[in-house]
Amino acid sequence: MRRQALDPVMKMADCIRVPLLLLLMCIFSCVHPSGAENNKLNANGENPVNLLVGPPQAAVIPRSTGWKLAEEAVCRDDLTRLCPKNSWNNNLSVLECLQDKKEETEISTECNHLLWNYKLNLTTDPKFESVAVEVCKSTIAEIKECASEELGKGYLVSCLVDHRGNISDYQCNQYIHKMTSIIFSDYRLICGFMDKCREDINTLHCGSISTGEKDIHSQGEVIACLEKGLVREAEQQPGAHAIKDECKKSIMRVAELSSDDFHLDRYLYFSCRDDRERFCENTLAGEGRVYKCLFNHKFEEAMTERCREALTTRQKLIAQDYKVSYSLAKACKSDLRKYRCSVDTNMPRAREARLSYLLLCLESAVHRGRVVSGECQGEMMDYRRMLMEDFSLSPEIVLHCRSEIESHCSGLHRKGRTLHCLMNVGRGDAGAIDPNCQRALQTLIQEADPGADYRIDRALNEACESVIQTACKHIRNGDPMILSCLMEHLYTEKMVEDCEHRLLELQYFIARDWKLDPILYKKCQSDASRLCHTRGWNETSEMMPPGAIFSCLYRHAYRTVEQGRRLSRDCKVEVQRILHQRALDVKLDPELQRRCMTDLGKWCSEKTEAGQELECLQDHLEDLVMDCRDVVGNLTELESEDIQIEALLMRACEPVIQSHCHEMADNQIDTGDLMECLVQNKHEKEMNEKCLVGVTHFQLVQIKDFRFSYKFKTACKEDVLKLCPNIKKKVDVVICLSTTVRNDTLQDVKEQRVSVKCRKQLRVEEVEMSEDIRLDPELYDSCQPDIKRLCPNINYGNAQVIECLKENKRQLTQRCHQRIFKLQEVEMVDPELDYQLMRVCKHMIRRFCTESEGKNMLQCLKQNKNSELMDPKCKQMITKRQITQNTVTLNPLLRKACKADIPKFCQSILNKATADTELEGQVISCLKLKYADQRLSPDCEDQIRVILQESALDYRLDPQLQIHCTQEISRLCPEEAAAQEQTGQVEECLKVNLLKIKQEGCKKEVLNMLKESKADIFVDPVLHTACALDIKHHCAAIPPGRGRQMSCLMEALQDKRVRLQPECKKRLQDRIDMWSYAAKVAPAEGFSDLAMQVMTSPSKNYILTMIGRELKDR
Repeated sequence: MRRQALDPVMKMADCIRVPLLLLLMCIFSCVHPSGAENNKLNANGENPVNLLVGPPQAAVIPRSTGWKLAEEAVCRDDLTRLCPKNSWNNNLSVLECLQDKKEETEISTECNHLLWNYKLNLTTDPKFESVAVEVCKSTIAEIKECASEELGKGYLVSCLVDHRGNISDYQCNQYIHKMTSIIFSDYRLICGFMDKCREDINTLHCGSISTGEKDIHSQGEVIACLEKGLVREAEQQPGAHAIKDECKKSIMRVAELSSDDFHLDRYLYFSCRDDRERFCENTLAGEGRVYKCLFNHKFEEAMTERCREALTTRQKLIAQDYKVSYSLAKACKSDLRKYRCSVDTNMPRAREARLSYLLLCLESAVHRGRVVSGECQGEMMDYRRMLMEDFSLSPEIVLHCRSEIESHCSGLHRKGRTLHCLMNVGRGDAGAIDPNCQRALQTLIQEADPGADYRIDRALNEACESVIQTACKHIRNGDPMILSCLMEHLYTEKMVEDCEHRLLELQYFIARDWKLDPILYKKCQSDASRLCHTRGWNETSEMMPPGAIFSCLYRHAYRTVEQGRRLSRDCKVEVQRILHQRALDVKLDPELQRRCMTDLGKWCSEKTEAGQELECLQDHLEDLVMDCRDVVGNLTELESEDIQIEALLMRACEPVIQSHCHEMADNQIDTGDLMECLVQNKHEKEMNEKCLVGVTHFQLVQIKDFRFSYKFKTACKEDVLKLCPNIKKKVDVVICLSTTVRNDTLQDVKEQRVSVKCRKQLRVEEVEMSEDIRLDPELYDSCQPDIKRLCPNINYGNAQVIECLKENKRQLTQRCHQRIFKLQEVEMVDPELDYQLMRVCKHMIRRFCTESEGKNMLQCLKQNKNSELMDPKCKQMITKRQITQNTVTLNPLLRKACKADIPKFCQSILNKATADTELEGQVISCLKLKYADQRLSPDCEDQIRVILQESALDYRLDPQLQIHCTQEISRLCPEEAAAQEQTGQVEECLKVNLLKIKQEGCKKEVLNMLKESKADIFVDPVLHTACALDIKHHCAAIPPGRGRQMSCLMEALQDKRVRLQPECKKRLQDRIDMWSYAAKVAPAEGFSDLAMQVMTSPSKNYILTMIGRELKDR
């Protein structure tokens, strides 16, 4: 076994020979340094110090006169200048002192040559191996490999050097340590090295191998040259030489054997000696401590470039074989064995020894919840940080990302900046990236596993330090939740730009491998195995696209109990956390980015702000290719159930959530309630612009597919399948279901076809859609030109654009006019869908109409319009709706009450009308005249009386009067028309100025008013107000209508026994004057109608007398 184990790594003992002199010098100079002990004799009674090794031609000097290096003339000057005096009596101390000088010029050539021959003699005399057996007797017995070595061939010392880390005996340890120091001072003294690497040394021009042609200090450069050649080959650099396998093994073995003490790496020692003093002065040598200290300071500004280069070369060797790191190999030895990280027979030994394989194997154990020693985990963290700091330690990245580095990331190699630059290129933020480079980056991120501890990523750590100190200070340092916390604060005031970039660069790669989020992996590994057929942590499948496992998890996260195969509660919480965070950037959703790459470029290339790309894809849903449309649709459907996935929206809406929706937001399971609450409170004072825009956008997306409204989909799914099959757009589904409900209601069917739960949710959807014209695509498309022309600066929300179009109805294009008219028809039948009315009159509805049904809401408000408690804004809105209702089609109560009267008396008007046109009050004017003639049915008469009373107070409620008298009102009655409160003053003005009216159409309308007022005093509000007390005193027993109360007042005016109120008397006299004016100017038809009423009046004699007197005077 021993021989087999040493063959592949080059047995150093092939030519190491340990002379007795070296052994004795070690024992007496290091183990027993006192002068008294130097006089002890060896077994043969000889004083060991008297033994001498000199130049090659020299023999042993007589035992009585001990030979000393300090006494040699060629070295005396150098010794005096460079070495402390207390070391002169010890040849080995002198040797150590002189050979550690870094510059060639410090030691003379003759002294260098003497030192070389001295060491060569020390390491080539075979006859003193038995002394090593004596000094290391107990150690040899403990180390089985060394105990079995054949003596007399120099193998024993090689074995002891190989296992020096396990030597506990102090004397033996000191001896082997000094021996190692001598051997590693010159590659020509390392046994077998010259023979195995001769050809490669010459090919790579690493220096001469002839004795004497190189001084002691440059010999380390030969090994360093070979190490660099090995690195170039691993990185497949252009022109790299393929080093022979046996030389490769020798190079790696030398690196491994020099891993505990940086003095043994002569090139690095001389390159970094000043840096060691600067950065690691207090670091004890041995066990790789100085290496680690220097590694930690590699990118300090004060670090010399030569030392940094030497350290990088050593790190690259560690990346190829973890045993080149003494501390890592020692700390993780038992864990590697425990978790079988070095016994994979299917893997070549070279790959198995790689640092990356060790890290992946042990990280897998940690993530599975296995116990890995703290010491080993500490070492792993150091080397994971090392990999993240310097991209060049990964040969795959150097090889596959060469062009990306040259094009985008040159000069950024320090502190992980090049790696982050490459990650930025990998995100697609700086052009295309080679797939091999992308894979190399993904592999490196898995090996370094920065998701487990953000501190591994130095660039991220430094960029985000201030954010962590403020936003995440409550989380333990190094906790994986720090990264999650940073994501939660992305795009907030606490985030800084540099941290934002570094964070997104890292998260892009973490998002492509669900295992790299340690919390998600811990909570979901059993679910992923059960539902998504995952493999082990460090096993990957080329067939599995990036992000596929997480997509599988979130598809199961929102399954119902009936659907089965659901995630565990803990896993679902983590999946929701990830979804919330990844919604911030479309690039954090690998499946979405992969399927929508073309569409993102086609439709959304200018959308660069946070969250804009997904919104853009949702806006263009119908235009997307099928693969992209499916994934965007699925994600939107998911958002409809849990809108908290939209983290940016949730942040923007925080004030309104806290004020109005906190109970929904606090629920562990969101079923669309939160979004519904936000929609209902869109126009509260806490609502800000960002939240309003976000909520409206989601509403606009929802209309594209009824599945995007979770509550609507859940409540109405069966109804849609039964009543509205093959309809997908939400607005069409709403219209289909609403029409069904309306028809069933009108036909008084016993059992509604639409279920109760669906009807309830349908009402919510209808009300929401009425708030913004854009939520009704057909109406919006029909009216877009009109909106631009008539309502350019009006906000869409609160139905303001719809209201603007209503107010400008006469100026609308035919297409838009028809759509608005149909909308008003629906609103008049169902006032709850009149968003502006319900919003403006919300408090008045609570005050006056709490017991009224929804369909009677407007009627209730009209009845209370003139109450002193009525809000002025609501009163104004009611007036607008009354104006609208002057078209009989938009007055359902009138239409129902006058169902028989309209065709009986006004058929000629109906015959002139075309479909979808408004008659603008013509039918109502017709019915008013028939009311004056007392020819209407009782129900119709009641409705017309109400209309007459309302329009008598406000001229705007009489569309025919407005059409024909607009100019006359402006000319004759401008002050009355400008009054905020209309109480019939405009009508009174027109009546008074009847003779001044020039337009015939207007004269006719005023005459009609006079005729109507004669029929019912309620139609004459000015007169009715003036005579209210007299009616109460003299006409209380007379019912209103058919001119009865008017006749009663006229009789009272004629009766001298009755004293009327002065104002009433004056107004009655005015009316007689007006009738006289009417008789003078009215057409024959109108005058005869008026005369007929006068002749049938009980006060006809008085009236006729007054009219006759008036006419005579004129």
